[in-house]
Amino acid sequence: MKTIVSLLGLISTLMITNAPAWDRVLLDTYTAPQSWEISSQDLGLKPAKPFSVRMRTLHGGRQEGVCIVDIDTGAMKISVVPTRGMNVLEAVAGNVRIGWKSPVSEVVNPAFIELNGRGGLGWLEGFNEMVVRCGYEWVGHPGMDKGVLLPLHGLAANIPASKVVLSIDEDPPYTIRLKGELKEQAFKLVNFVIATELSTEPGAIHFSIHDTLNNEGDYPKEYEALYHSNFGPPLLDPGAGFSAPVQQVSPFNERAVGEVADWQKYREPTRDYDETVFNVVPYGDENGETLAVLHNATGDLGVSLGFNIQQLPVFSLWKNTDTLGQGYVTGLEPGTSWAYNRSYQRALNRVPTIGPKEQRHFDITYTFLADRSAVDSALQQVKKIQHDRPTEVRNTPLVELPKD
Repeated sequence: MKTIVSLLGLISTLMITNAPAWDRVLLDTYTAPQSWEISSQDLGLKPAKPFSVRMRTLHGGRQEGVCIVDIDTGAMKISVVPTRGMNVLEAVAGNVRIGWKSPVSEVVNPAFIELNGRGGLGWLEGFNEMVVRCGYEWVGHPGMDKGVLLPLHGLAANIPASKVVLSIDEDPPYTIRLKGELKEQAFKLVNFVIATELSTEPGAIHFSIHDTLNNEGDYPKEYEALYHSNFGPPLLDPGAGFSAPVQQVSPFNERAVGEVADWQKYREPTRDYDETVFNVVPYGDENGETLAVLHNATGDLGVSLGFNIQQLPVFSLWKNTDTLGQGYVTGLEPGTSWAYNRSYQRALNRVPTIGPKEQRHFDITYTFLADRSAVDSALQQVKKIQHDRPTEVRNTPLVELPKD
């Protein structure tokens, strides 16, 4: 009798933990990308909000051959670019586009980008996405490190995925998962394989990123990760605000020193403004969970980023409130490291190491705050995590950078 009960318990556990899912390989070394679409109706599923997923290929100009996967939850359309590091191009909810308008109007194929060009700033020739993976061998400003030129923000954003798989749970809540594999490999130097996943649900106005960095090599290696999350109008406008539970904030460089007093507020589009960056050390709750919030001036639209400071312990706030045509945008950037060149970050203890065959996990949830109630709720959550703990505001940069 005990044996039967045990077997029934095992069967019950398997049924709970292994919900059936529908899977399709969208591209790999044997499967060429092609236009394709599927919907909840095609799958015989009946969620409260019908959903669909489609894959398309772009043509013309420097976006020739770029693949995009559009996930329409019925409440938000999320566009992912497998050709460019599984980056999120944009998310659209109703009439609100969550992302930004870059002067880079095409979704540029990495084949047409020279990362070492422009003194290591070639990365900017393709920069227009909402969520850009930076890393994983290094992040930060271009410059020399141990005799090697490191171009801006690493290689990941311009690595085409080696494999892309769509998975949809057949049981409620019918979770939709888009999985990709990035290979950052160089003989004798690095053997990183990054398993990426974006998940969401029918009717959702949020999505989550779940990335796993695998060191497939036989030696320990340095790594850095930063998630460049970029937002423009209508979430960003004159008087917009940033909020997070903050342990410490400091100016990135001398340029930012003069704006420390107003580091959480945004200006109107300003000619010749260029950019200002602040280094943030966030607080987390008892489990390390934290939240960063951007909201517009009236407080009735915004976006939140939820992440864990045990995975991503620091945060960069990039304010690029230049003209609308130049790119009026802010970057909310959780990471293992700040935006300094790697050569400066070792002394700050911001260049971690991953051992052979080890893994590191990075999870972020992006939520559209569609009204004042949602914004207020997120701000209250920030206040709860802060829990009256003090914020240290430093007036000098952590690093003394050379003068331009």
